[in-house]
Amino acid sequence: MDSNFIDYLLKITHATSCNQLEVIQLLWSNYGSISRYELKNSPLKTVVVKFIDLDKETNHPRGWDTNFSHQRKVKSYQVETHWYQQFSKQCTNLCKVPKLIGSFSQANKQYIVLEDLNENYPLRKTKVTLNEVKVCLKWLANFHVNFLNKKPKGLWKVGTYWHLATRPDEFEKIEYAELKAKAHLIDELLNTCNYQTIVHGDAKLANFCFSKDGTKVAAVDFQYVGGGCGMKDIAYFLGSCLSNNELETYETELLNYYFDELHNAFNTTKFSFDFLLLEKEWRQLYPIACTDFMRFLLGWMPTHQKINNYNKKIIDSVLISL
Repeated sequence: MDSNFIDYLLKITHATSCNQLEVIQLLWSNYGSISRYELKNSPLKTVVVKFIDLDKETNHPRGWDTNFSHQRKVKSYQVETHWYQQFSKQCTNLCKVPKLIGSFSQANKQYIVLEDLNENYPLRKTKVTLNEVKVCLKWLANFHVNFLNKKPKGLWKVGTYWHLATRPDEFEKIEYAELKAKAHLIDELLNTCNYQTIVHGDAKLANFCFSKDGTKVAAVDFQYVGGGCGMKDIAYFLGSCLSNNELETYETELLNYYFDELHNAFNTTKFSFDFLLLEKEWRQLYPIACTDFMRFLLGWMPTHQKINNYNKKIIDSVLISL
């Protein structure tokens, strides 16, 4: 690790020395790493450092190594740094995120130093119970109300990594003619809805950290945070952790739970409009959001397991309605 960064890390944490305990994971396409550091004689025992190296040759696992793709990732790390600096402190414990300790940049290398969530949120899950799905939906509901009607200044104007404007290469690959023809209309419906919030933008199960008892979560990875309809997070999240049969069985129950939690969070605010107007609009946009993500997958990886019967039925119903 760069000596200038180490000096910075020791200064902001008031530590006398530090030691890299582990590399938690490598960043997508070889852009850097996320590591845990142990600190000596600091109020903080450990911190997590997200290191981004924009000089490295990229190696996209599916071959999408274009300059357009590279620039999108460059901006995503700038957005994430801005998110932690300007927005993350607005999150409550009901939509917990790691606290920003500091950020450091040198040439094309960036470092984001974050609170280590492991003490209170040590579990990462690849499979979840229905109750654990609901815990994540509660986090998303509180996050969406927390940023309802707030401008995503300095973030992505349109959040999520798959929205149409940022995926022209994948769009050209789509072989589903009717979906391709109506993709811009679907995108417009989501981007111009009356009730906008700030969406996480990559709200998959892997980006939620669970407490030991599974009753609370914190979320990480804010590279694609930005403006949008909350249903984009919900459609993406449910698809990330539920099978085709589970989606068909529990869709109604889980959407009802999300909107109940959204209503509970809404009731703690001073918005002057009727919550039912928001709920009606977003419920109607849930299948639109599902179809929008499927549009991305059908161009990016048409054999993906998430393109299942549940989503195919939704696509067909949306295309008929438009």
